[in-house]
Amino acid sequence: MKLTKNGYIPRLIDKSIDENLKIFGAISIEGPKWCGKTWTALNHSNSVVYLNNTVDNFKDKNLAEIDVNLILDKDKPELIDEWQEVPAVWDAVRFKCDLDDGKGKYILTGSSVPVSDKIRHSGAGRICKMKMYTMSLFERGDSSGDVSLADLFDGKIKNKLVDKVTLQKIAELIVRGGWPNAIDMPIEGAIKITKSYIEAVLDKDIIEIDGVHRSKQKMEMLLRSLARNESTVSSNKVLMKDVDDNVTEEDLNISRNTITNYLDVLERLHLIENQNSFTYKIRSRSNVGKNVKRHFVDPSLGCAVLNITPEKLMNDLETMGLYFEALSERDLKIYAENIGAKLYHYRENDTGVEVDAIVELSDGEYGAIEIKLGSNKIDEAVESLNRFYNLAEVKPKFMCVICGLYDAVVKRPDGIYVFPITALKP
Repeated sequence: MKLTKNGYIPRLIDKSIDENLKIFGAISIEGPKWCGKTWTALNHSNSVVYLNNTVDNFKDKNLAEIDVNLILDKDKPELIDEWQEVPAVWDAVRFKCDLDDGKGKYILTGSSVPVSDKIRHSGAGRICKMKMYTMSLFERGDSSGDVSLADLFDGKIKNKLVDKVTLQKIAELIVRGGWPNAIDMPIEGAIKITKSYIEAVLDKDIIEIDGVHRSKQKMEMLLRSLARNESTVSSNKVLMKDVDDNVTEEDLNISRNTITNYLDVLERLHLIENQNSFTYKIRSRSNVGKNVKRHFVDPSLGCAVLNITPEKLMNDLETMGLYFEALSERDLKIYAENIGAKLYHYRENDTGVEVDAIVELSDGEYGAIEIKLGSNKIDEAVESLNRFYNLAEVKPKFMCVICGLYDAVVKRPDGIYVFPITALKP
């Protein structure tokens, strides 16, 4: 009997979990804390062992540290929650999967990546790694799903009117974020939840992840720099200057190593989720920017770091535009991965041609997407897409503009689609 919690809201990853449990001996669901990994895993499990650091779970964790096999004998699929607290779980599960061809034995969940030298085997072919994110607008019920990302590739989108979303609503969606616990909470409570997440990272997580004592002050300054540079392609050097604006050439290597280490920690905590550069099938590859586009795993985290409220966003439309882009690209990443695609961005250094988002399918077909908060920027977005189209050796399968303040799904005479993010689904 599955252990589904009352009130569980189905997630897009559910279907992939079911599929992978039939293919692999075990699966590992990785993602940020509080994104719903445990509840989702319980929805597919017949038993559970909790290894997180609480008094109630001390017995199971103590048993696992004495002999990990003592916790691996429950009904299958068996959920091992926060397995990274006892890294020996990984190799033990892999060995159990090697004993026979049984599928779907274990589900591991983890909110951080443990030190690699504590794990001997990759788990390749035995343990399928899956990435889970915060809730998309479609999962939350804040997107109608009138436009399917998959259907865009097939040209099956029809013109229609959709509900228009206010600027206030968009600001609240950005600040609230996709945290399941905040889905029906007043916005003030949702903001407090996200702020407490950042506090836990600074007070505990940056040290507990590997036992290394890091400067809380420098990490907080780095988080503020990342929040100010949300949805940009800022280099590590820009981040270094934000953390220490008095850095000298002599200190540069030390600062560079510190920033690299701290960014690595944030990645291992699944706190940041950068967007890689797209270079495939473009003529001027030598001039294509290689820097990632900076993102928190959820835009609400950047808002929490900078103490941004919906009202502050609406009074600073430039910042709101960047955070609306972050919201849209969070959803695009979730939807893309749901259909077996990947999300990129494009920037051409010499000419300045850029595209906010590129969604590429496994067969190489891709779509180009511009993201704008207001409808007054649609023509500018279309011009950017057409410049990219002329540059591309292999043309995109579709081009579209995602616009925040828009109340229709339309295919323009030039073939470019326009629709709001609150109409999109996988």
